[in-house]
Amino acid sequence: MAQKPSIPKGTRDFSPLEMARRNYIFSTIQDVFKQYGYQPIETPAMENLSTLLGKYGEEGDKLLFKILNSGDFLKKVKPEDYETKNLNRVALAVSEKGLRYDLTVPFARYVVQHRNDITFPFKRYQIQPVWRADRPQKGRYREFYQCDVDVVGSNSLLNEVELVRIIDEIFYRLKVNVTIKLNNRKVLSGMAETIDASDKLIDITTAIDKLDKIGIEKVYEELLSKGISQEAIDNLEPIINLSGENDSKINCLKQLVGDTEIGGKGILELESVLNYLKPLEIKSKVEIDQSLARGLNYYTGAIIEVKANDVNIGSICGGGRYDNLTGIFGLPDVSGVGVSFGADRIYDVMNELNLFPKEVETSTEVMFVNFGEKEATHALEVLAFLQQNGIRAELYPDADKMKKQMKYANQHAIPFVVLIGEQEMETKHYTLKNMMTGYQEKLPAEQLVERVKN
Repeated sequence: MAQKPSIPKGTRDFSPLEMARRNYIFSTIQDVFKQYGYQPIETPAMENLSTLLGKYGEEGDKLLFKILNSGDFLKKVKPEDYETKNLNRVALAVSEKGLRYDLTVPFARYVVQHRNDITFPFKRYQIQPVWRADRPQKGRYREFYQCDVDVVGSNSLLNEVELVRIIDEIFYRLKVNVTIKLNNRKVLSGMAETIDASDKLIDITTAIDKLDKIGIEKVYEELLSKGISQEAIDNLEPIINLSGENDSKINCLKQLVGDTEIGGKGILELESVLNYLKPLEIKSKVEIDQSLARGLNYYTGAIIEVKANDVNIGSICGGGRYDNLTGIFGLPDVSGVGVSFGADRIYDVMNELNLFPKEVETSTEVMFVNFGEKEATHALEVLAFLQQNGIRAELYPDADKMKKQMKYANQHAIPFVVLIGEQEMETKHYTLKNMMTGYQEKLPAEQLVERVKN
């Protein structure tokens, strides 16, 4: 018996309807990116592991998909590493490449590699799939698309302001109600310094980043397990649990971490971004979330995360400022900031809330019924005329029963059907049927175009 075909967990097939909806998301995002002057690039699906490893922290490195070397992939494995089960060294010996985890690190590599061809500041967008060896669950996939927008070569906080505007515009067009959360890595560093735990910054941010998933008590347990004292955690608690409006939070943060140099800088940056945004018509809610960490090690300034207000699914967009990422590849002092839109989660949110416009689901606008060879030959000429005038049209390929052809049109949500028989061929006035109302009228080809467009 043939084996039943399947796909790996955490991956999906997409039907024509799903693809139409996904392409609506991609085109909306792309239109806004272009509107703000960003240019497209693409990078390979696989990167050298040396490019990827160490850029996402210990947790991220565990989620990298590694690709076995071709040929005798075991030839570089040392027997002692295999015998002692030194899995990291064995993995590096059998694999030199991996699937990209995100689009930001490959972008940093691209900038360094093509530095002589780039004019700074460089504004790019990139819409491609990424892969993570994560445990599949609702809103979390092993293969998913990201839509990234970044600008490198500028320290200006106006870039952060522009990204907030881009986020706001995209979700306004998609009709998704969101909250845009802001924090700053420097504020987190100030927190760590305030509780005398600067050397534990990564442990603190990694734990805090899990706040929504595991709750505050589990976060405290993880901090204790990392060697952070109960006294330090007690001092951290009022910072994590700040509430109120943005201005109130800024004032509280100034009192709690503003005395530290780095914390003061982070607060000033947050305050500046909010002041820039105040006179603008931002339709989404923008709020400071001082617990926002986004546990990636490469963030150095602003941290941004977007949550859907009406669906519990985790972040649907996020990013931040990274000052040192290109330095890892030999190009220091090039600051960058960007965000990534999670197309798959956005799809799930819009699908659950029934936000896709009906016209997105319609690929063909007009179907010509096939009554036979002579009628089909005539229909092809009219079909071509409609297509040349921007109408999406098709001719049913077989002269099947009318009921079957009409069922096809209904199942594909085709709004108009054209019937061409003997009389229509003689008069060159063709019967146009509105599939929603059932209304029929006879029109010449030129008026068919007008009626369908209108």
